[in-house]
Amino acid sequence: METQVITSKLDQLPEDLKEEVLDYIEFLLQKGTYQQRAKKNKFKFDWEGGLSDLKKKYTSVSLQHKALEWR
Repeated sequence: METQVITSKLDQLPEDLKEEVLDYIEFLLQKGTYQQRAKKNKFKFDWEGGLSDLKKKYTSVSLQHKALEWR
């Protein structure tokens, strides 16, 4: 949609509705910023399998017991 079309429709609105439009625009801008940050901060699983050589030496239960000792 072109800016001119938006501007002409905006000019037809009363002042109180123009304020609502402004609030909505600010909401959309914040939403877009949040989504960009969320995409940027997605979890990476490049560490997955990094300790696979230790899986025969330790079980999940033994690691849970060890974690309880550390508390």
